[in-house]
Amino acid sequence: MTRTITVGLDGSPESRAAAEWAAREAQLRGLPVRILQVWEPVPDPTSQAPLLGAETRRRWSAKIPRHAAEGLRLRHPGVDVTADQLTGRPSEVLSDAAKDAELLVLGSRGLSGIGGFLVGSVGSAVVAHTECPVILVRAGEQATDEHETDAAGSPSAATRYRPVVLGLDVDHLDASMIDFACDEAVRRDTGLRVVHGWSLPPYYLDGPTTDLERYDEVAHWHASALGEALHAWRQKYPSLDVVEEFRTGSPTGLLIDASRTASLVVVGRRIRRRPFGGHIGPVTHAVLHHATAPVAVVAHD
Repeated sequence: MTRTITVGLDGSPESRAAAEWAAREAQLRGLPVRILQVWEPVPDPTSQAPLLGAETRRRWSAKIPRHAAEGLRLRHPGVDVTADQLTGRPSEVLSDAAKDAELLVLGSRGLSGIGGFLVGSVGSAVVAHTECPVILVRAGEQATDEHETDAAGSPSAATRYRPVVLGLDVDHLDASMIDFACDEAVRRDTGLRVVHGWSLPPYYLDGPTTDLERYDEVAHWHASALGEALHAWRQKYPSLDVVEEFRTGSPTGLLIDASRTASLVVVGRRIRRRPFGGHIGPVTHAVLHHATAPVAVVAHD
């Protein structure tokens, strides 16, 4: 069975931007796109009205994925696009659909006047319970936003892709997360910018151990750990330009800053197979809410 790039669509601007991103990614990967609209019946008095009954509203909403699929086929010739409507709770249906998907793509509402995302309850629940990579795309995202400006400083989709940014914690490395980021950079024929933030251990903050020599010692350790962590991937992807960026400070802040000049930001989420609830993690949670580029969340053990 051919795996798909599945995109959740509800007709909102952010979900339409997600569908466009999914089609562009499908061209890079040579995969089909599946547009999925979830119908969630909500009992209310208007459902008894002849013109506004549940079945009428369902038929009307079914037009959303069909029309979106028609538009994607016109704008992205060569991409195989299908459209489906399923019934149920959106977060549960999308998470279940992701089991057969290569990627799951969702939209996130942009914060008015502020660069960033506003991830709703459905998006958060799907990210916390889905094991395939989930990409969050903000409303208004354009192909030109993922590319460098042209020689005249104007937006262009014909220029080189901006780098892929990977947030990496050297204390909790995962091969699948690094592989995903490297693969995305290679597909875009661009570089990989690996961001790692660190702070001085608490015992360095008291007394004479706060001198420059101690600081340099810790900085050298982080530089060595980051270089060692990426050594195998430099060999695996010899043509990939990998830039390591390690600085003191919050990893969240560094990643949000880096997102402003990125085509994609890649962060991780630990899989927690417990019967109740899911977990995204504070850094990933903050990046999802405030990054200005599409964000890929890669689940790992």
